[in-house]
Order: sequence, then C-alpha cells, then structure tokens
Amino acid sequence: MRRKFLAFMGVAFVSLMLVICSPFFNSTPVVAQSNNNLLVSAAASLKDAMEEIKTVYTQSKPNVNINYNFGASGALLQQIQQGAPADIFISAAKRQVDTLEQTGQIVPGTRGILAKNRLVLVVPKNGTGVSSFYSLREDGVKRIAIGEPRSVPAGQYAEQVLKKLNVYQQAKSKFVLANNVRQVLAAVESGNADAGLVYATDAKISNNVKVVVVADEKYHSPITYPYAVVKRTKNLDGAKDFIQFLKGDAAKGVLQKYGFILP
Repeated sequence: MRRKFLAFMGVAFVSLMLVICSPFFNSTPVVAQSNNNLLVSAAASLKDAMEEIKTVYTQSKPNVNINYNFGASGALLQQIQQGAPADIFISAAKRQVDTLEQTGQIVPGTRGILAKNRLVLVVPKNGTGVSSFYSLREDGVKRIAIGEPRSVPAGQYAEQVLKKLNVYQQAKSKFVLANNVRQVLAAVESGNADAGLVYATDAKISNNVKVVVVADEKYHSPITYPYAVVKRTKNLDGAKDFIQFLKGDAAKGVLQKYGFILP
C-alpha cells in the first residue's frame, strides 16, 4: 500500500512540474525564430549588391535569416501601405520613404541614405545609330525601354531628362514600359529595345549592353537610395543592427564594387 502511495505521489509531482515549466520550454523557440528573421523590401537595382551584403553580414551572424523582396520602389511602397510584411524599406528615390515618414509608418531615427547612382543611356552591345539622347528622336530608333514612371524611379528620372532635353515628345510613342529597371536592362540586352535608360550600376553588371552617355545630374532629381525601418517590424533590434551594418566599411565596399556612389 505504501509503495502504491509513493508511486502515485511521484507521478503527480512530475506532472505538476511539467505544467509549471511548459511555458518556459515552449516560449524559447518562438522568441528565437522571430528575432532571427528579417525581410528587406529593396529597389530592384540593388539586387546584386544586397545579395552579396547578405552573404558578408551572415558570416558573422549565421543565425540571422535575411529575405529580400526586390521590385519597383513604387510597387514596394504600395505593398507596405497595404499591410504587407517588411522590416526595412530601401527605395531608389526619396519620395517613397517621404510618404511612409509623413504617415508615421517608419521608426523615428532610422532613416538614412545608403548610396547614390547615375542614369545612363544604353544600347545593345553591337548596336549602332544611337550616339546621344537626341538620337532617340530619329526614325531608325523604334523602341526605347524605360521604367514605368508611375512606379519606377528610373522611369521618372528618364522622363525628367528627356523633357529637359526636349526629346520627350518625339520619343514617347516609342516607349516600352517596364515594371522595374532590371526589365529595362533585359529588354536592351535581348535586342527587344534599341535603347534604354537604366542606372550606371545596372549597365556595369551586363556584358550585353554598352553605355552611350551618362545623363547630366542637373537634368534630373538626385538619385539616392534612402532606407528606414518599417514601424510594423517584428524584429526592431535585428532591423536596427542590419542598418548599422549597412553604414559600415564592409557594406560600403560591396556597394562601391557594384558601382554605387557612397553618400
């Protein structure tokens, strides 16, 4: 009888301890998982540089899982405004981050400028007949690829340049509009466009296009890449740490390697 009573008490004690300790055991993996994930929504033109920056960053932070959402800055802004998840937003123009800041959707004190860029006119590697922006008015040029100006900053800069040079009216009927600047590059590379306007960094990574001319910066708004932590982030500390890394020498070295201009 005594043995049965002791056995019963032992089982009861173990069960009680499991109930008391279970919240501690269950909570740890959830916290670790949420603190190790980062989602960065970034302009498409940053893709190659940001992928390499991720590799460098995770060498010292192997437990951090960074995912990217690349696209046109305007489209990414719209996604965030509609409630899509994002911890950090990096735009290819000032306006998109301005919009989030004005509506209280970024964490105060986390905004900065990652890099700068230049706008260039490119043609297929073996293309002939385009020697300047004024060549775009000629009949021999049938298709000109630019980003959709309503959502793609590169397209907005392209419009500004062509209007300043009085080329826009004669060129606009030839426009092939793309959803992001990398699609513009692809159109020129494939020969589906006779010319296109992309960033200098896009032209740098391609062996299938050549730069005809670099747009004078006085003809367009400054090309900057502002960043900020999105207020809805579920990993504020991780987002701030990654932004701090972007300010350091290692990230700057990668950006320079891909042709970006440091602010």
